Formats: sequence, C-alpha cells, structure tokens
Amino acid sequence: MAAETAPAPPRALAGLRVLELGQLIAGPFCTRILGEFGAAVTKIEPPGQGDPLRKWRYLEDGTSLWWHVQSRGKRSVALDLKQPEAQTIVRRLAAEADIVVENFRPGTMEDWGLGYDTLSAANPGLIMVRISGYGQTGPYRERPGFGVIGEAVGGLRYVTGTPDRPPSRVGVSIGDTLSALYGVIGALAAIEARRATGRGQVVDVALYEAVFSVMESMLPEFDAFGVVRERTGSFLPGIAPTSAYRCGDGSYVLIAANADSIFRRLCTAMGRSDLAADATLARNDGRAARQAWLDAEIEAWTSTRTPAEVLAALEAADVPASRIYSIADIVADPHYAAREMIRSITLPGGRTLRVPGVVPRLSATPGEFTGGGPALGEHTDAVLGELGYDQAAIASLRERGVAG
Repeated sequence: MAAETAPAPPRALAGLRVLELGQLIAGPFCTRILGEFGAAVTKIEPPGQGDPLRKWRYLEDGTSLWWHVQSRGKRSVALDLKQPEAQTIVRRLAAEADIVVENFRPGTMEDWGLGYDTLSAANPGLIMVRISGYGQTGPYRERPGFGVIGEAVGGLRYVTGTPDRPPSRVGVSIGDTLSALYGVIGALAAIEARRATGRGQVVDVALYEAVFSVMESMLPEFDAFGVVRERTGSFLPGIAPTSAYRCGDGSYVLIAANADSIFRRLCTAMGRSDLAADATLARNDGRAARQAWLDAEIEAWTSTRTPAEVLAALEAADVPASRIYSIADIVADPHYAAREMIRSITLPGGRTLRVPGVVPRLSATPGEFTGGGPALGEHTDAVLGELGYDQAAIASLRERGVAG
C-alpha cells in the first residue's frame, strides 16, 4: 500500500485576495510576501510589455531571472489601465479584493478612476497599500521617486561608504525593500483593525520615510548634540569593537565584540589579558573613546593569521564573527541548506533555478511557493472568465488592446 502524503499545512493568509497594480520593486515585493503566506495575488500588467522588471538584469529565454523571485505564485492579467474598459475591470476586481497594492506616482490612480474613495465605495472593507517616493501628501508628493532617491532623502546614502569617497549605494534596492516590508506590516495591521471596525483604510508608505525610520539614533544625536553622522566605512563610531579586520591573506573577517562580556572573551582569544584588565576598556563608552587605537590592536592580531585561524579562535571563545559572504559562499553554506533558504524551482523550459526561500519561518502556518513568475497575461482569460466574460468578449478586448 502506497504511503499517504501528509496534507500541506495551512498558510496564514489563505483566503485573502490581493490585487497588485504596481511594477518594478516596492509594490510587487510587498505582494510577493503576502502571496508566500497564502494570499491569492492577481497582478495587473500592461499588454505587450508587462512589468519592466521582466527585462531587468540577467535574462533567460527573454525573461529576467529576478522576475521568477519577485512574482512567484502570482496570477498575471494583462490590461491597459489607461483605457476605460480596463479600469472598469479593475474596479470589479477591487470590489472582491481585500487588499489593493499600488506604487504609482500619487494622483495616477485617481486619474484612472481607481482612487481609494472610488474603490472603497463599492467595497468599504478594502485596504489600499500605496507606496510612493514621498507619500500621498506634502509638498513633494508629486515628485517621481525610486528607491535610490528614498535612500538619499531618508539619510542612508549620506552615511554609506568611506569618508574619502563619494556616498556609496548598498548593493541591493534596500529603499524599495524596506518600503515593501512596511507595506506588508501596514496591510496586516489594517486587516486586524478591520476585524473590529468592518472598514478598510489606506496604508500610505513613502520610500524616504521607510528609510528614515531605520536610521537609529541619528535624529536625536543631531537634536541633542548637533552631531551629523558621517560615512565611516566598516566601523560604527561610538560602538566598539565592531568592524571588518584584515587577515594575513588580505581578506577580511567581521568581528562584533561590542558587548562588555564579549569584549573580554575576545581579549582572551587574542591572548591580550592586558586589554581585558584595562578598566578604561571595560565599558563601551571607554572603548569608543579609543576606537581607532583598539581596532588597530585587533587587526594586528588578525593580520598574522588566516581567516580560518581567526574564526576558529573566536568560535571557541564564543565571540560573534564571520567571513563576509559572497553569493557563492551562501550557496555552499550548510546552514542555508539546513534551513531551506536555497530552494529550486522549475522554469517553463524544464531548467531548474535556485531561488531564496521564505522569510520568516512560521511553525504552524509556514509560507510556501511553487514555480516562478507567470508569463505575461497567462491568467487573463481565467480571471476575466471569473468575472463573467465569455471567450468572444475576451477576444474583443484583446482586439481593441484593452487586454492582452
């Protein structure tokens, strides 16, 4: 007798219906997270071209590999939102949705007759997540804004890099990603509020505010002491020791020993009982006052050893430390594999592709996904059919460029 397959565990957001009207990164990343935890995501794309992300960075068979991460599990419907008939279809879809996510410039949705007041009139429980450069209000609301602009206005670019070089960028679209995550938080908070009130609301996420909100104590430091945080490279002034230290082969290890007890363990691992016994170094404020000198003492130790020797000594001493991983290191790492953070999907042509797993891990209702991103308009017929359009009507919409 064949063994029975255990049923898949339920997903936390199963039953939620999400309509995505965004493109590129922030809005689609928000819906990707919602979809991984069970929400049914229907993505609207312009016919013929689709979301521009389909052609970003490395392509295989004409489609971006990034697309298969960003849009996995979604349904693609091709509609020209500039046309009244397409707008009517979107209003019908929004009338049955729990959440609409859009990341157009403020005013665009209203110009299309798809603003929140219009959509919520037919669906009072609707939640609309609106992600834009500067938010839906204020003097800058109509300015265009990508994630990189949010990083600049939010203060992140100013403090990223080394003092002797121009401000650097983080190697990923961190402004868009932060905004997307705040969009998810806002959507889930609004869902919970709807349980009590029965009504939806607008979640207004500005790219620059999402960045600004994670800038730690930068504002109160300026307000209290007039301090303008500057670029400092791999160390963070006032918190010591925590930096990247050069090893004997020219590579670096990151050591984070800024807690008092951990610093003492680092001193023991280095064979520097004199540092451990120095009362002026016993607390962070004392170490911060001599940060450059202290970092030089640590690097004098690491620079005579290989990374493996440094990490072995620090692991034995229970000091947080690591090599600085490239993606090649990540793929080869057994911990990533053990926690299923490296997953494989099968592309339409049969080729397998490794993609990131789902974060965070839920013990009872874990997130999941199957396959990659949909073909452009792959689900147009099915979705329009659910709204009552027959094949002749769908064909007519295609002939007139309303649908694709």
